[in-house]
Amino acid sequence: MTSTEMTARDARRTTGHHRRGIVVWASVIAGLGGFLFGYDTGIVSAALLYVAPEYHLGEFGQQFFVAILLAGAVIGVMGGGPVVDRLGRRRTLILLAAIYIVGALGSSLIGWLPLIYVSRFLLGLSVGSSSLVVPMYIAEIAPARIRGRLVSFNQLFVALGIFVSYLVGYAFAPIEGWRWMIGLAAVPAVVMLVGLLPLPESPRWLAAKGRVDDARAVLERIRSTVAEAAAELGDITGAIKSEHAVSYRSLFRTRGVRRGIVIGVVVAATNQLSGVNAILYYAPTMLKSAGFGDSSAILSSVGIGGAFLLFTLIGLLLVDFLGRRWLLIGGTLIVAIALAAIGALYLFPQSSTVGVLLVIGLMIYEGVFAASLGIAIWLVNSEVLPNRVRGKAQSFGTVTHWGLDLIISLVVLSVISGLSATTLFWAFAVFAIAGTITMWKILPETKGRSLEDIERQLEEA
Repeated sequence: MTSTEMTARDARRTTGHHRRGIVVWASVIAGLGGFLFGYDTGIVSAALLYVAPEYHLGEFGQQFFVAILLAGAVIGVMGGGPVVDRLGRRRTLILLAAIYIVGALGSSLIGWLPLIYVSRFLLGLSVGSSSLVVPMYIAEIAPARIRGRLVSFNQLFVALGIFVSYLVGYAFAPIEGWRWMIGLAAVPAVVMLVGLLPLPESPRWLAAKGRVDDARAVLERIRSTVAEAAAELGDITGAIKSEHAVSYRSLFRTRGVRRGIVIGVVVAATNQLSGVNAILYYAPTMLKSAGFGDSSAILSSVGIGGAFLLFTLIGLLLVDFLGRRWLLIGGTLIVAIALAAIGALYLFPQSSTVGVLLVIGLMIYEGVFAASLGIAIWLVNSEVLPNRVRGKAQSFGTVTHWGLDLIISLVVLSVISGLSATTLFWAFAVFAIAGTITMWKILPETKGRSLEDIERQLEEA
């Protein structure tokens, strides 16, 4: 090989690494939307310990403080589709980052409670829409060979956001600085907004809007070769033509698509009805009811958040090794056992031993959940649906996820007060067992299979 040929080869390799770096960097910046979702999920648990006495919030008031954000998230998910189709993926994410900054600063700087609720509603609009747009943007700019890993960035960033929120909550607990806890989320939102400005728009969205030349230019910027970019552009334009004919009503005419929607809804419902966010939102409050002090409850929550993050990383490795089906079924069964054990611990008188066992039980629960239901929900909900209908059909599972999250957040403290913590955890355990049995019956293994093969199996089942 001549020196000229070697130089050309090295130049191509360098260019390929640079283009792949653009995609990875774009995925990291967009993934900050997942980080903000995780941060909001976790920080409210610590902030609530100090917001409640300052504003004299009872059970309903505390639940409403949590739920108003989720109400915004539900509306954000339901209304996010038309917005992202009109503005594009990148510009929508920029808008959502700006809304988040306003919501975070409003929640932390305003003294009047009704305006704090409005600010938290804006936070919900942002994180709800982001949960739809972030995976979409990453999937549409990523090469097929690394798409799964990059889309998984979103869940990893969610787990990281939860863990960081617990650390921040513990750091500001001594000064009861709940406004700092909430307001600091504006910092990563600013990083996200600024980081998005130079990034490319989704080539898929550009092609769907008839801007084929712009789509080609973006693909040539982020793919290794011009030939690869041209081939992908052909696939994109072909897929867009088939999707234009799809309506919500037509989704239910095909047996395979109907079953795919049902599977997505069942997995999303099991995810929420096993109580994960109820625990993330109210963990310190639950630990206080078991005899912990404020700081001890928040510190214990740091361990729970750490388990969630660690096992998310483990789950990312296991999901392609064990497969989606066995990871979900086995993980959900262990989750049910952990929930039953946690509920039983609340039957014993308060003691240091019971407190330690309770924290260990919550860590096992959150860890196993993160490695199974926490990761596989988003993978399965996309893999059981064909490309031509995924955008519309996937919304059923997403709305189920956020809707149940909202409902559960409104009743957790009321159930604990009116019945008992044992009743709450055992109810979650029953739902987890029901989900395990249902997934055993209807969930196919999707690992290593083409979408067409999965669709054929669902049609014939």
